[in-house]
Amino acid sequence: MNEQLQVMPEDWSRAMAVVAHPDDLEYGAASAIARWTRAGRSVAYVMVTDGEAGIDGLDPTEAGPVRQKEQVASAALVGVDDVTFLGHRDGVVEGGLDLRRDIAREIRRFRPHVLVTATFELTYGMGPGQRILNQADHRAVGVAVLDAARDAGNRWIFPELLDEGYAPWDGVRHVYVMGASTATHGVDVTDVLEPGIASLRAHEAYLRGLGREFDPEEFVRGMTAMAGPALGVPHAVAFGQIQLHGV
Repeated sequence: MNEQLQVMPEDWSRAMAVVAHPDDLEYGAASAIARWTRAGRSVAYVMVTDGEAGIDGLDPTEAGPVRQKEQVASAALVGVDDVTFLGHRDGVVEGGLDLRRDIAREIRRFRPHVLVTATFELTYGMGPGQRILNQADHRAVGVAVLDAARDAGNRWIFPELLDEGYAPWDGVRHVYVMGASTATHGVDVTDVLEPGIASLRAHEAYLRGLGREFDPEEFVRGMTAMAGPALGVPHAVAFGQIQLHGV
């Protein structure tokens, strides 16, 4: 990562992270979230699925509850106790109105100023010249997050949410995308690597199910060390910033 990163603004008090699966945040953002919660900011997690299709050797009926439990424990390690599972089917998440409505409902409930999600691009990079196909669930969820952020502020979109008691919320300023091909902002996580590493390690059943050696500490330290120099620090988490409203 050669581009210089801007310091991510921290003039907000509530952030909501919306991703497809348990463990998605731990591969990119958990250390940044630990920094925010330690500074007194409130963060909520929304998992679109239970991740029930993510462990080849475990039937989805067993894997779903296991992964829910691991995600709740993982979130607690970085100071998050508000974790919601939307229950969409893992692996075949359908982008569209139902998903937008479910995410907009959570945005109206928690009323965040900032949203965090994973890249919705067709491919993402894992190193110089290396592009990997992004999962269909990630693509569907990322686009739905952007749309739902606007939906949440318009009372005439999904008016049924008003009947459920969820008033409009147009206070989301930016969406920050982890894994974006063009990173614009960074968060210094040099002093909060340990909780980020622990939160990834907490996904024990999932990591065992990978069927290969994987070291959470090596991964987190390596990833954040790549982004750090672009922010002028040893370790950083990089995000692409998307602005929801014009100046």
